[in-house]
This record gives sequence, structure tokens and C-alpha cells, in this order.
Amino acid sequence: MIQRLLIANRGEIACRIIRTARAMGIDTVAVYSTVDRRARHVQEADMAMALSGARPGESYLDMTQLLDAARASGADAIHPGYGFLSENPAFARAVAEAGLTLIGPPASAIEAMGDKAAAKALMARAGVPLVPGYHGTDQSPAAFARAAEQIGFPVLLKASAGGGGKGMKIVERADELTAAIESARREALAAFGDDGLLLEKYLIRPRHVEIQIFADHRGNCVYLHERDCSIQRRHQKVLEEAPAPGLEPSLRHAMGQAAVRAARAIGYVGAGTLEFLLDARGDFYFMEMNTRLQVEHPVTEAITGLDLVEWQLRIARGEPLPLTQQQIPLQGHAIEVRLYAEDPDHDFLPASGQLQLYREPLPGPGQRIDSGVREGDEISPWYDPLLGKLIAWGNDREQARQRLLDLLRRTLVGGIHSNRGFLLRLLQHPAFTAGALDTGFIAQHAAELLPEPTPLPEEFWEQAGRHFLATLPDEPRSDDPASPWARPSGLRLGGPATARLHLQCGDQQRRLYLDPESEPVPSPSAVRRGEVLFVPWQHQIYSVRRHDPLAAAGSHALPEGGLSAPMNGSVVRVLVQPGQQVEAGTALMVLEAMKMEHSVRADRSGTVRQLFFGEGDMVTEGSLLLELEPAGGDSPAAIIE
Repeated sequence: MIQRLLIANRGEIACRIIRTARAMGIDTVAVYSTVDRRARHVQEADMAMALSGARPGESYLDMTQLLDAARASGADAIHPGYGFLSENPAFARAVAEAGLTLIGPPASAIEAMGDKAAAKALMARAGVPLVPGYHGTDQSPAAFARAAEQIGFPVLLKASAGGGGKGMKIVERADELTAAIESARREALAAFGDDGLLLEKYLIRPRHVEIQIFADHRGNCVYLHERDCSIQRRHQKVLEEAPAPGLEPSLRHAMGQAAVRAARAIGYVGAGTLEFLLDARGDFYFMEMNTRLQVEHPVTEAITGLDLVEWQLRIARGEPLPLTQQQIPLQGHAIEVRLYAEDPDHDFLPASGQLQLYREPLPGPGQRIDSGVREGDEISPWYDPLLGKLIAWGNDREQARQRLLDLLRRTLVGGIHSNRGFLLRLLQHPAFTAGALDTGFIAQHAAELLPEPTPLPEEFWEQAGRHFLATLPDEPRSDDPASPWARPSGLRLGGPATARLHLQCGDQQRRLYLDPESEPVPSPSAVRRGEVLFVPWQHQIYSVRRHDPLAAAGSHALPEGGLSAPMNGSVVRVLVQPGQQVEAGTALMVLEAMKMEHSVRADRSGTVRQLFFGEGDMVTEGSLLLELEPAGGDSPAAIIE
């Protein structure tokens, strides 16, 4: 029996596991890093145990601390969620040696699939089709270079020990390979504690289709249909749906049977996912197996009516699979979007800071929200930027799409960048509506999905101004409440009452003269938080505040030639030194945020004048990184990738 469950994770997935465990009468134990002590999952669990440190390696990746917390709390089982240690065979062995139950497969199965190179060799022996690639033990740059020339560019570097886009790099030319290998190794080591890589042929415009499988301790294995995860940015999924649009039943059966063969080949137990690339001809190729619960598991739950976390816990208790293959339901269609703290207008750079506004609507029929944050939370640069997942089910794909649009429109996020507006545009794009999906979808439709910013129209400013007046604090300006000076009405002797406002939204400003007695124009609801008014407008939520010319005049601008940090993060590499001449496109620094690396490059030639940060230093968005004296006196800029 499992009576007390320690959840070795955080955020959305920890909250998700707590819900099912509580429904099954299982006590839950949360763990938390120093920056997560007030996090939502900590408040929702029955108990909470502190971990030292903020970085993942000091907290959620520290096996010793996690096992100590399990012992101290009296837990008899551990659920690793996804990410962190969920696919680490050493952790699975350590849990077993401690006499605890791991909610997941045995260490041998994790080991077999956790190393992507070994997994591909195993799949080849099992007769599962593979993408051409190099999975050898020789990890030297020369070995990768020989393999890449044989396979043909473009190629894809991938971390052997994990997924989620960490340690993944597309390499278009031979002269880019060495730098890509170095960057991929650093990302892989930071995310998974293992810098091993493999190389694959990069397929142009395939679909990413995955099969959910479950196996018990008695040798039974079933597949719970498929999910289409083709829409991705930075090699990470943004939207998932089930079943895959347009997939023929015969192809679903073939992929499902291949997934079951793969699971049986390694003696698998529990929940797992086989990921495939599917080309336009209907040929599919094995990519990897994730030996854990997937982020996108709710869409499978929606079309089957099953609770996959409950299945995990029952199988861990030694129970058989609840259903046979013929009994697995497939009803309707479901779509999920991932709501991220990130900036789509700047290559989806992760965002961090205070979540000043966060409102989840009451879900209606066929609607669901899985989240791990609350309004006022600090979004840390140390962890994945996922705020939550919005899921909708319908009798068909169009009903699911409309329900998801409604849910997303009623979800408000402000104070930090988010991809909410991007997701709304994505769900309404004609190509998405038609089900024309592949992994290059975002790049192909970038003009519509990521439009260039345009000046805000007068209608927006008038609406913002009226809402601003309506939400002004009621602060009398006179000791006499009957006095006309006691109200901020804009009263003028000899003229009509007028309110004057000087508002700012980003780098745009407007001076307004409004009648304070008039009602706000009809619009989506604007929300006031302190000095900031959050205004929904055409998919976006804009932050509006009063403009203070004196404060603006006193602010410090970057010196000529200054390059600033595009995000909060840490400096992992400084690639130049003072006095060095650089050309356009030269990498100057490498920043890391949320386990992903981002290179800061010069967009023109010049000479490095001064560096303000070194390797290991933390930087905040807008911090001056270095001074670059441009050749010919031009003002520089930076390219972030």
C-alpha cells in the first residue's frame, strides 16, 4: 500500500499529482527550494519539507536531500513527476535501495531508454524504424563531424540523457558544428547531469506524433492512442492534441503496436511515451521514449476519460492494468496549450519576475486548467517557465478549439511577458483550423503568429484612460468632503470638468483630456494592480501607468555602445575581452535562463570597450553587459539566439 507520497517536483505537475493522491486517500509531501517556500504546491500538500539552495542542482536534483526528506516525512513512495530526476536511473535505484516505491518504471528500463543512443540501437533490434543518425560512444567532435558529413546537413544534435529541447541544436553547416556541440553539452549537463550527445538527420517538416503506453508488473501492456505535438518553438512543445488530426485508424494501430513492442523489449512498467516523427507519406520513425508522465497527458485523459496519475499509483501498488486494449475508449477530441512566462516577440525568451496579475476563469463544460502558480508569485529564472496548461475537450476538433479559445480569452496574465496572445493567434490561424500541422508550423506562419508591433490606436488610449479614472483610489483632496476640491474631477472655474492624464504603455505615451463622469467604454475587463492598469486589447494584455516626465528625464540611459541583457539569467560564458575587435554576428556572451542557453551577438563590427559581468554572475533584464565601440561610429545592437 502507498499511504504517504513524496512528490520530488514542483509547480504544475506537483499540484496535479496532489489532486489525484488526495482523491485516493494518500497523504502528500511537498519539497521546496529556497525560492519556492511560498509556492502553490507547498500550500496544497499535506506536509512540506525544505531543500537547501535555489538552483536545481542544489535542490530538486539533489538525490540525498530528497531521500532524507522522504525518510523524515515518513513517506513510503516517491513520484518524480516530469523533468528533474524523473528519468534518472541512479535515482530509481537509490529509491529502491532506500526501501521506497518509485512511481515509475524500474531503473533498468529507464537506463535502457534514458540513453538515447542505446535506446535507438535497442529499437533497431526490435524492428522499430529509426531516423538515420549517429549514436556511438565516441563523443569527440571529429566523430560527430564524420557522421554529419555521411548523413548530410542539416543535422540535429540531441542530449542523450533527456528531452524538452535541452541540449538540442540544429546545425546547418559544418563550420557551425563545434560551437553547437559545446553549447549542447553545457545545456545537457546543466539539465540532466550528463553531457552525452547523439546526432540525427534533421527531417524537413515532419509531424511529431507520440503514443501513450501503460504496462503493469504482470507483462500486460496497452497503448492509449496518440497525441500530435507538432507545434513547437525552440524544439519544445507549445500545443498538443489528441487524437492526431487526419491519422488513419490503420496507422494509429501500427504506431501503437510498435510502441507496445518497444515497451515489452525493455520490461517496462508504468506510464511511458514513444515519440515518433511522421512524414507526409505515412512513414514513422522512432525518436525517443520518455519513461515518465508527459506534460501533455491531460489530452489523453480527456479523450479516454481516464486518470493517468491514478493508473500510475495503482500499478505501483502492484495492481494489474484496469483495462485491456479493446476496452480503451476514444471519444471526441482534446487540445492543450502551454501558458508560458516568455516573450514571443523576442524569440520566446523566458521571462521571470513578479506575476502581478494572474486570473484563471471558472472552467465550463469540456474545459480544464492545470496550473502551479498564483497571483503575486515570483517566477524564478532557475526553473521551466510553464505557468499552467489550458485543456479543452469537444465532440469534435472544432468544438474543442472554440472551447479552448474561450478559456484562454478569459485567462489574464500581467506583470511579466507571457505567450497568451501568441496562443490566441495560433488557435485562430486558418492553417491550424484546417489541421495542416508539422514541426515547422510556427516558422512557416511567423508573419501572422508573430506580427511586428504597431502603434496603439486612439480607441485603446481612450479606453485605458476611462478605466484608469474609474479605478483611481478615492482619496479626498480636502478636509471638507463636501468641497469640490475633495474629488479628482478635473473641476475648472469657468469651464467643464476635465480629467488630464498622461499615460504610458511600453515606449508609447498619450496625453488625454477626459470627462471623469462618463462611463468606461464597453471592453474586456481591465484590472488595476497598484499603479498599473492591465488592459486586454486584441489578444494582448497591456500594462498602462501614469507617465512621470520628471522621473523619465532622470532615468539613466545606456551609454553609447552599450549592450543590455535581454532577460534575467546568469552568464555562463564570456567570449570576448576588452580591446578585441569583433565582426557582425560575433558571439559576445552566453546567458542561461531556465536551463536554456542564449547567445548575445553583435549585429555590426566594432571593438569591445568594457565588460561589466563575468562568468557565473547573475544579470537582470536591462543590465548593461558590455560596451562595444562601433566601427564607423554607428550605434550597436544585439542579436539574441
